[in-house]
Amino acid sequence: MKSFYISLLLLTLNTFTFAQNHKAFIYGTVTTAERPVAFTSIFIEDSPEGTTADLDGKFKLEVTPGAKTVIAKMQGFRVIKKEVNLEEGERLEVNFTLVEDALGLDEVVVSATRNRVERKTTPVVVSSIKPRILNATQSLSVADGLNYSPGVRIETNCQNCGFTQVRLNGLDGAYSQILLDSRPIFTSLLGVYGLEQIPTNIIDRVEVVRSGGSALYGSNAIAGTVNIITKDPVINTWEVGSNLAIIDGDALDRNVTFNTSSVADDLKSGVTIYGTYRNRESYDANDDGFTEIVELRNTTVGGNAFFKPNERSRISLNLNAIREYRRGGDRLDLAPQFTDITEELDHDTFIGGLDYEINSKDFTNKFQVYTSASYTNRDSYYGGLGGARTRQDSIVANNAFGNTQDLAWVNGAQYTKNFKNNDVFTAGAEYNITTTEDNIPGYNRLIDQSVNSAGAYAQYEWKPTDRFTALVGSRLDNVTVDGDYTIGGIRRNVDVSQTALSPRLTLSYLLTEELRLRGGYARGFRAPQAFNEDLHISSVGGEQQFVILSDELDSEFSNAFTGSINYSKTQNLLQLDFLLEGFYTALEDPFTIVSTGAVLPNGSILEEVRNGESSNVFGTNFEFGVSPNPEWRFQLGGTLQKTEFENPQVLFESLGAPGESDIVIDEFVRVPDLYGYLNATWLPSEKFNVDLTGTYTGEMVVPLVISDTGFLQLNNVDPFLDLNLKLETHYDFNDDFMVTLSGGVRNMFNSFQDDFDTGAGRDSDYVYGPNLPRTFFIGIKFGKFH
Repeated sequence: MKSFYISLLLLTLNTFTFAQNHKAFIYGTVTTAERPVAFTSIFIEDSPEGTTADLDGKFKLEVTPGAKTVIAKMQGFRVIKKEVNLEEGERLEVNFTLVEDALGLDEVVVSATRNRVERKTTPVVVSSIKPRILNATQSLSVADGLNYSPGVRIETNCQNCGFTQVRLNGLDGAYSQILLDSRPIFTSLLGVYGLEQIPTNIIDRVEVVRSGGSALYGSNAIAGTVNIITKDPVINTWEVGSNLAIIDGDALDRNVTFNTSSVADDLKSGVTIYGTYRNRESYDANDDGFTEIVELRNTTVGGNAFFKPNERSRISLNLNAIREYRRGGDRLDLAPQFTDITEELDHDTFIGGLDYEINSKDFTNKFQVYTSASYTNRDSYYGGLGGARTRQDSIVANNAFGNTQDLAWVNGAQYTKNFKNNDVFTAGAEYNITTTEDNIPGYNRLIDQSVNSAGAYAQYEWKPTDRFTALVGSRLDNVTVDGDYTIGGIRRNVDVSQTALSPRLTLSYLLTEELRLRGGYARGFRAPQAFNEDLHISSVGGEQQFVILSDELDSEFSNAFTGSINYSKTQNLLQLDFLLEGFYTALEDPFTIVSTGAVLPNGSILEEVRNGESSNVFGTNFEFGVSPNPEWRFQLGGTLQKTEFENPQVLFESLGAPGESDIVIDEFVRVPDLYGYLNATWLPSEKFNVDLTGTYTGEMVVPLVISDTGFLQLNNVDPFLDLNLKLETHYDFNDDFMVTLSGGVRNMFNSFQDDFDTGAGRDSDYVYGPNLPRTFFIGIKFGKFH
């Protein structure tokens, strides 16, 4: 019996030794030139073998022997590959020194295909705005930084409330699908003020997909998709920051932020918590007593958390609460009903989401379910005495208070299959519920709207060779709109149920290792409903201006075509990137706001949404970036485009008053033919950097309502060049405490609009150009934030 146990022990030891001899080991450390890089992914190319570096950047990987390509990948750094040849039982040290990915060529994005892919290899062009550029431009909110991407332009549309919207490829905000963490919960109401409500300290990056390349996120993404991705816990950090800005030496803008993240040692759970408080004073550019920049107070708190039950599954949770107050007009120290003009908004917004994903054992199949929602309760005041002091005016002013309740809830599931030949199949379904009730009893104004959308999508990414990729997909949506729209004695309703198929085709071909061609087509549609502009109320001639839907409004359809050439090269320390992208979008029965000239019994002015003339938007986006070494980087981008109606479009409909006639246009208003941006950075060391950034807005036509007559005139406005300079210095006291000091000037040459309409009867929508005059700022940030 004793000999039996000895034999069994020897057999066990022999088996263990045999198994060990059929394995090899790679170990090492991942660092930059100055410090270790925690949580870097280390894996073998075309193999499931992989691991993650620990908090000190150290890793150990067990692999099968043979010739291998070892890859180190970390978001924000260039991908590094090393060739090794391992024998059985060999232990090989492989160290990696990472270099910052200055131009984002190796960045992983999610907005192109609804899956994680490298930006430079995805068949759909994706632009990414990262915290580096948001910091360089001293952007406090999303609205401040979105201009730094080709085809994107943020414009302010009201002196009284600061309404902003994002234009993609020349189309207004309602044509863009704004996503928060890849979920379509950014409603039309949030689209009015929401871009200025989301602070940049909570943002990991913003991904922009232009034109119809993003159809899988929704058929109404005609102009494109802006995906705002908030910060996930990655490493253990904490920071507190504060900024003070002085607007034209007059108004103060104060901002305080905090961020903290904690990740478990086993990397199976983590949480990040963030918050911001902003207090901006109002600014009057022309000393007429009325604001051009509104008073603003914003408090945002939120967080993201994840838990991995095992290596193949992950549960993610995100929660955000936003409280924002804004007010513009005159005499902000009085109650709004005692002023000539006031627009006052008090938003209380909650946003949350829960995701669960699970992978198969070989990570070739992934299933994901999610639910996300946003809810906003808004108290509003749009009114005033209009410069008069009669009893009737006082009654109207006292009745201008309103309330809006807005809910968006999306539920979905997605399945992804990765094949051995690198093909990818993606399919999913979503159900969206959006309800909006906007009520101002004093004006007999009501928008009571419910939009339910059930959608299913499928996409196949076919890669027959290493150079060619075809992305074929489609989305089927059934949209039901039930809406009642009332203003004064006018009532309209929409009761629509429509099913539409939105196909998408994208082709990509790699001519050389550096040169890639892309082309695509997408179909889109929008069902009749109240969009961003319809939920905003402006003032003209001291009276409020309302928008209402016309009778028998038909759905709007679009056909979008794109083509691009992209040259990207990394050689030693040099990075070079050039993109030239052409686009053509044809709109059928587009929703168009027409100034009717009609005046309601309460004195309010009426605009109407109608199906306009078919129109075309076409042009070129371009972007050039170069980083000869980590010390220098330069980017220049912009858009050259043309917009046109196939037949003249009525913009102002005259009622036949003497000397008046209809105003018709043959191209879009408020859209310059040329606009763009630049940013240049000098980083002589990790302790100091200089950023020069700026935007250019070309000539355009902007409508102005003449307050005395209510008639509309079209003004050709001059171009603007808005340049910013920021200097920043860093002090590292130890590994757990650093301090950053910064200062600079925005719009240093004070390129700012100088012909604002004035007085109580002004057209508050006559706003264009940069959103700030010359503004000096200083800031401090301290904590552990490497």
